[in-house]
Parts: sequence; C-alpha cells; structure tokens
Amino acid sequence: MFEFKKQQPDNSENPWKTHRIEESYKNPWIRITHRDVTNPSGGKGIYGVVHFKNVAVGVVPLDGEGYTWLVGQYRYTLEQYSWEIPEGGAPQGSLPLDSAKRELLEETGITALKWTPLLELHTSNSVTDEYGVAYIAQDLHFGEAEPEETEDLNVRRLPFSEVVDMVMRGDITDSLSMVAILKTNEWLRNGTLTF
Repeated sequence: MFEFKKQQPDNSENPWKTHRIEESYKNPWIRITHRDVTNPSGGKGIYGVVHFKNVAVGVVPLDGEGYTWLVGQYRYTLEQYSWEIPEGGAPQGSLPLDSAKRELLEETGITALKWTPLLELHTSNSVTDEYGVAYIAQDLHFGEAEPEETEDLNVRRLPFSEVVDMVMRGDITDSLSMVAILKTNEWLRNGTLTF
C-alpha cells in the first residue's frame, strides 16, 4: 500500500499561519473550507480548500498483446466527454488497492492476478488536498462489467501505443490518466515493465 511521504527541502516549519477555518459546504464526497491566513511573506489573506473524502484510484490494465482499456464518459463538471483509465475512489480507512480492483471490475468486467503500484499524486494542489494512486493490472481475466447506476460508460480496448498517442495529442486530458499512462510508457520503454 502507498504511504504518502511529506516532502520538505529542509527541516523548516510551515511558513503559512492559519487563523480561522470555517466550513462552507460539505457532501458525502467533498468538504470546502474558507480560511483566514497569513502567507509566507507575512501578508494577511484568505484561502479556500477543497478536501476530498476519498483517495482517487486509477488502473492501467495491460494484456500480453500490448493492449489496454479506456473508459469513456461525459463529465458533468467539464461539460464534455472524457476518455480515461478505469478510475474511482477509495473510502477513507480502506485499502486503495481493494478499491482499484473493484473499479476495474465494475467499469470493464476485468479482474487481474498481478497488481503493481505505479504512482501517487496530488491532482491540483493549489486548491485541493486530493491524493491519488494508480496501479498497473496484468494477468487479466474477463467477465461482465457492473457499472454504477450513475455511470453511462463506453469501454474500448486499444493498443497501448495508441493510448500514449491520445495523451500526446490532447485527446486524454484527465490528470490521473495522463500521468499513469505516461509513467507506464516510460517503464515499458526502459524495461522496468513488460507486457
């Protein structure tokens, strides 16, 4: 399981000072807070933070023939269609790998015997604390997809090289998908990973 490592260039203290935190909004997935702060240069200011209650999880499934699977759906927030790796959320206190396995099965009908941790990331760290992880799934077995009632999904099996091209052309813009695809490609290129 991933364990996030807080990184600092030295042993210095956090230069931000928080004076007041007020909850502005919450629902089962997010909580938004308004904060009165003093910034690192000593100026008074405000900060809004979107806290995600789940860990973002993503999966790059790879078969022995060099193919992967993408999931397409209309994203309400963007008002546009999006092609992505299979993704979802891991509830706090649960293992992200268990949620990754569930999401892969729900969205594609695929189960995998081999799971490799790929990465961890923060999606947009200037306004949110959202934390995500991704895995590579191999030794795949196929069944029926079980999407949630809110999901209207299209699933495509594509050569992995074509999916990399989709990222490079801007056809895939989801941050977790882009980073996971490009890191997987680098691992394939340098021999860290094989199909």
